[in-house]
Amino acid sequence: MKGSSTLLLAVLTLLCSCGLATGEDSSEFFMDFLQTLLVGSPEDLYEGPLGKYDVNADAKAALTELKSCIDGLQPMHKAELVKLLVQVLGSEDDA
Repeated sequence: MKGSSTLLLAVLTLLCSCGLATGEDSSEFFMDFLQTLLVGSPEDLYEGPLGKYDVNADAKAALTELKSCIDGLQPMHKAELVKLLVQVLGSEDDA
């Protein structure tokens, strides 16, 4: 579990810094990434939010492992994460 948490933290740090480095709205990038991670495939990540980045083989392996962890969640827990994402996206629309 500790390794998975470290991996998640490293991936999220990388993604936030990529979004900030390009001047892109980091919250928009992160929400798009998170949505794709929850309901898409690893390929959807590379074609969508990560499409303009050169994702190396090690990063792809890490993202595939992270996606596998998310897909391994109990359906109830994954559904709650999706509901939370919808709530956050809705609050951004109101702002």
